[in-house]
Amino acid sequence: MDVGAWLRTIGLEEYDAAFRDNKIDDTVLPSLTAGDLKDLGVGFVGHRRKLLDAIAALRAEASTTTPLSDAPLPTEKAARDTAAERRQLTVMFSDLVGSTALSARMDPEDLREVISAYQRCVADTVRRFGGFVARYMGDGVLIYFGYPAAHEDDAERAVRAGLALVDAVTAVGSHASQTSCCPCAFYRSCFAG
Repeated sequence: MDVGAWLRTIGLEEYDAAFRDNKIDDTVLPSLTAGDLKDLGVGFVGHRRKLLDAIAALRAEASTTTPLSDAPLPTEKAARDTAAERRQLTVMFSDLVGSTALSARMDPEDLREVISAYQRCVADTVRRFGGFVARYMGDGVLIYFGYPAAHEDDAERAVRAGLALVDAVTAVGSHASQTSCCPCAFYRSCFAG
């Protein structure tokens, strides 16, 4: 692809030299950002917007191109293996309520133990319902139902896991308040290993 010719087709041939001097070719062009365009000297917002829209159109065109006529046709099995699959995904986020207040009262090491124990409790509970822990984010846990394995009742599983999680955390909290020890010691003794 001739980038200079492409710039002429969208009426922005004035940037041809800047693109050429910065070695912008058809492999780099689809990944340019607004910041990159500023660095290239595209000072007008309208010109940057026009370029970004044209780049997006290039990306869309590249994703829908058909294979070359001399390329081998994929076999039926290969086509099945690479075919995209659409599935429903239920996303659940679990957050430790009151962790900010708790962080003001506890040493960071003890707080880390409490949050780690909480995260282990969440992970164990949601796995029983077929949930997948996608990410730990501070005192929160991002959970997927329907990934990597889909079930007919993933949304219901997420609700049941949430209710079970409330019970599990409440049980842990009530047991900690009945003991005279600090909560982190309780978490260490109950969730060790």
